[in-house]
Amino acid sequence: MRNRARVLLLALIAAVLVLALAAAGCGGDDEESGGDSAGGGIETIEPGVLTVGSDIPFPPFEAGRAPNYEGFDIDIVDEIAKRTELDVQIEDTPFEPIFRDLAQGKFDMVASATTITPEREQAVDFSDPYYFADQGLLVEEGNSDIQTVDDLPGTTVGAQDATTGEIYANDETDADEVRGFPEGPDAINALRAGTVDAVIIDLPVAEDAVQAQGGVEIAQRVVTREEYGLAFQDDGDALREEVNAALQEIKDDGTYAEIYEKWFKEKPPEELLSATNEPE
Repeated sequence: MRNRARVLLLALIAAVLVLALAAAGCGGDDEESGGDSAGGGIETIEPGVLTVGSDIPFPPFEAGRAPNYEGFDIDIVDEIAKRTELDVQIEDTPFEPIFRDLAQGKFDMVASATTITPEREQAVDFSDPYYFADQGLLVEEGNSDIQTVDDLPGTTVGAQDATTGEIYANDETDADEVRGFPEGPDAINALRAGTVDAVIIDLPVAEDAVQAQGGVEIAQRVVTREEYGLAFQDDGDALREEVNAALQEIKDDGTYAEIYEKWFKEKPPEELLSATNEPE
């Protein structure tokens, strides 16, 4: 009986040691991955931080100087980050290489008034839509014979490089030349200077240019019914799903409408509040 008791005591001690080692092992894992706990365990380039690529300026979506950026996109990103318990780091970057930089891991996400297109979805994935957009045809105020895109033969049209405005100008108009500019405001300034005859650019940006500085006017609203999405690496499903959940939450609780009305002075389209996107 004494031997049996000794065997039982040794077995109990061994079991306690195993449990202690297992607990120590768990503690070690938490210590090593402590940074990942920020943001509810969402994996990002810098733990606890959502690094966002954005081409600034492109008002009213993004504007200002670091670190005091502002705009519709900025407010949406800040609200999403709050819901996912992440800090935000905005990286100002040119639009033309922005999807390549995202695919190479420079950012966690792109928020830059970006239209969801099949071509772009070959390189990156997009969130659910967060804005519906058309294009605007801008001309010199009070001094242009251009009234619609049908009047563009024989003209030089400005647009921002790699944007849907530039694609539309090249593919859907008979302009003699489509001249690309690194930034949207550069194209608008060229119109004011008389070096281009018209500019095709996202309608809210065209409206902002008219209201903020004048000298230009919108000749035509070009209905393209584009959907803006936040862009992610094509293997970034976990982050995209978290962002989609936060985006839907702010749509459902009225926060999205508040942000929308702040920047566009009108209520968002009802169908936008339930719009979804399935990556190809």
